[in-house]
Amino acid sequence: MAGPLTAPGAPDPRGPRAAPPSPYRVAVVGGGPGGLYAAALLKRRDPRREVTVWERNAPTDTFGFGVVLSDETLGGIREADPVAYAALDRELVRWDDIDVVHRGRRTTSTGHAFAALGRRRLLELLHARCADLGVRLRFRAEAPPAAELAAGHDLVVAADGVHSRTRETYAAHFRPRITTHRCRYIWLAADFALDAFRFETAETEHGVMQLHAYPYGPGSSTVIVEAREEVWRAAGLHALDEAGSTARCAEIFAGALGGRRLRANNSAWTAFRTVVNDRWSHGNTVLIGDAAHTAHFSIGSGTKLAVEDALALADGLDAHGSTEEALAAYEAGRRPAVASTQRAAAASLHWFEELADRVDRPPRRFAFDLLTRSRRVTHANLRLRDPALTAAVEDDFGCPPGTPPMFTPFRLRGLTLRNRIVVSPMDLYVAEDGVPGDFHLVHLGSRALGGAGLVMTEMVCVSPAGRITPGCTGLWTDEQATAWSRITDFVHTGAPGTAIGVQLGHSGRKGSTRRMWQGIDRPLPEGNWPLVAASPLPYRPGVNQTPAALDRAGLTAVREEFTAAARRAARSGFDLLELHAAHGYLLSGFLSPLTNHRTDAYGGDLEGRLRFPLEVLDAVREAWPDDRPLTVRISATDWAEGGTSAEDAVATARALAAHGADAIDVSTGQVVPHETPAYGRSYQAPYADRIRNETGIPVIAVGAISSWDDVNSLLLAGRADLCALARPHLYDPHWTLHAAAEQGYEGPAAPWPDPYRAGSRRPPTGRGDRESP
Repeated sequence: MAGPLTAPGAPDPRGPRAAPPSPYRVAVVGGGPGGLYAAALLKRRDPRREVTVWERNAPTDTFGFGVVLSDETLGGIREADPVAYAALDRELVRWDDIDVVHRGRRTTSTGHAFAALGRRRLLELLHARCADLGVRLRFRAEAPPAAELAAGHDLVVAADGVHSRTRETYAAHFRPRITTHRCRYIWLAADFALDAFRFETAETEHGVMQLHAYPYGPGSSTVIVEAREEVWRAAGLHALDEAGSTARCAEIFAGALGGRRLRANNSAWTAFRTVVNDRWSHGNTVLIGDAAHTAHFSIGSGTKLAVEDALALADGLDAHGSTEEALAAYEAGRRPAVASTQRAAAASLHWFEELADRVDRPPRRFAFDLLTRSRRVTHANLRLRDPALTAAVEDDFGCPPGTPPMFTPFRLRGLTLRNRIVVSPMDLYVAEDGVPGDFHLVHLGSRALGGAGLVMTEMVCVSPAGRITPGCTGLWTDEQATAWSRITDFVHTGAPGTAIGVQLGHSGRKGSTRRMWQGIDRPLPEGNWPLVAASPLPYRPGVNQTPAALDRAGLTAVREEFTAAARRAARSGFDLLELHAAHGYLLSGFLSPLTNHRTDAYGGDLEGRLRFPLEVLDAVREAWPDDRPLTVRISATDWAEGGTSAEDAVATARALAAHGADAIDVSTGQVVPHETPAYGRSYQAPYADRIRNETGIPVIAVGAISSWDDVNSLLLAGRADLCALARPHLYDPHWTLHAAAEQGYEGPAAPWPDPYRAGSRRPPTGRGDRESP
């Protein structure tokens, strides 16, 4: 954030700075809040700058109604320009509550600290500030072409919005990627002030619609109505003009409005577009605000991002001697924050897109799910903001007093897990001839001692040809089964109450490779073995070998290998068995249309692609003891065009459950090398959420779940039944026990082993007043 600023002409407390090129001419394209604030800030920072704003509309033209600003953004404005902040502060409407109205029941959450004002009033204040500082404002004026502006100015700030002409002019350089989403929405207003941010669902005969509304003035509220495209069309809203749409929305949400009318302002139904650019600057031209990036309105971030862009741009120009260096610094500094906001906005957007799958949740759980949808508000965060609501949601979930959600039990068939934490399967690649050794004993044993409810083995291969690497474990011999018995015996006696599960799999086309640290997915330098798969497609053409497509005899042989391994696993004492049908290994290779090109009964549509995995599941379920649970891990998306769809994943989960799967372990990707995952906090959890809530099948969520707060949030919101963590358990084998200690929990779901009990509290880190000399 910028340092303290002074009035124009006063000495700068930060000391002398290099004089800008003279004259230092700045062109700002677009007179929205971001462009105007950038112009005012750049002029205030250095009055010698000649700053001109081009705005195609009249000064009184505006679209939308209220603007929400965060405390963080307001703090930046206050620090950068106290005069502008003081003018804003006098206009802001502030409130703390969010009302979630669902099926006629209102759940109120407090402690959220919102501030808003009218967009028109915000523009008036910024117009006045620009005028006071000497910025040239050119209204009803199209900006000159981008190249002309760049040639005639030292800096061009493109704040020309989501439909930016500047961005399109230099599209080959900026490389924009624009995604149009599945809902239609319209901005309207009501002539009364709500007393809270209001979310309300309307379950109409055509489908679910939602209302987002908030006050922005003493007698005014913004009202946004949103619906999936198919619902919008079925309701006939696509055929209505502005007046008709406004009246219809007021009718649908008459309860929220108290029967009052809505008004429009150049309001039209539109689909939200997410804008991402590979680059934000080109020569002396830079994108800010919606021209550079957009984030869904449901997290109130558009104006916030634009204003913060302006602050960062001004800081970059202050700190660097050349425009090129300044723009590079601006982009490098802003990208992480913008990417984080866009991930949160995407999670929120998708939550509302899939609203119809959530409406059957109990009211308080529905409200908790909505409040935590972006993953920025979490269980712990909400407990600080609104302890009463959080306690009520915990009670609804079944948490005994003082028990975090993660430390509640969960039952699968005849197995009751004492808590909801799973140590995810992690390949170690240190076995000899498939036999697990001391390293596996210590690895799995230490995680069992660490308090998790369920500890999973790595993928245990069903045959020598089904290994990923020469270091993979197996269950194709009795010697291997005996070695696994040693490990399960230790877990059951050394960490009583901890369950241990085995994951059975076959590498398929991803086999015969080096150990991970020697070159992941790279073939062995020598000693490679033949591979089999659904289709003769190498994982990486020209790098990995081409597998043979399994024929009828081969399919039967592989199924029998899975069956024999399951019987050995049962004798070895495992409490749970999981089939690995994810990550591009053999069974996954049948499920994905990108890797299954068969034309026989085992290919084609999803029913055909499911046929062999279901045959294996049927055989394994029959061989596995009836009282012990069986789960299946799937890749719910391939993160690649033409791959497994979300609808495929839901249908696959249903089919697996119908054939005896007790839960679905929902992972994603690793099926094809050209995947483009959308990494981020708990980024795979939405796929588990969708499967759980469309099918009712228990799910295990995985994927960048790194904190106990994430786990509690996912469980309470109803997005998962169990949470599997891998890397956190590599960092800290006692992750679960430490999570209990950090939450002050000392109950039966996380008992410290007697020899470790003295370490159940965090050691002191420094001297204290009561410490003896």
